[in-house]
Amino acid sequence: MSGRADEKRRRIERAVPEHSPALLAYFVRRVDPAHLAADLLAETLLALWKRANALPDDDDEIRPWMFGIARNVLLHHRRGAARHHALADRLRSQLSTEQASGFADPTAFGELHEALRLLDQTDRDIIALRHWDGLPLVEIARVLRMKEGTVRSRYHRARERLREELRDVTYALDGR
Repeated sequence: MSGRADEKRRRIERAVPEHSPALLAYFVRRVDPAHLAADLLAETLLALWKRANALPDDDDEIRPWMFGIARNVLLHHRRGAARHHALADRLRSQLSTEQASGFADPTAFGELHEALRLLDQTDRDIIALRHWDGLPLVEIARVLRMKEGTVRSRYHRARERLREELRDVTYALDGR
């Protein structure tokens, strides 16, 4: 590393402890929830180190330079948050028009939900991915990072257990 680059890094090492509290306060006043401020400060400090070669030669310019980088980090964060909220709004609007059955609504098909709760989590996942999400067993094996043969046998056993549990419910409903 060159002597000039070493000097710039030393100057950043001195500037960071001096100006970090002000940068953190800058973020705290601008983000909600406030705990995001620490993450944004960390991103800013990383950017400072990456841009060490662009450090101004005049010590009086270091603080504004650091705040400029902090502002860019904040703008990037806000753009990302705006995209996230826009996507979430679109998905919420789509979900409000589509009714999907599943584990989320135990009032629908209550007996089925009760029977599913008797299975362990992996077997519930296999059943749900197969029947509610329409995935073939080979893809379920990839999702769960299991061997396809293991998924097939667990799926078969889980279906048999559900049949048994639901058969008891059917007999009870028929009055048998």
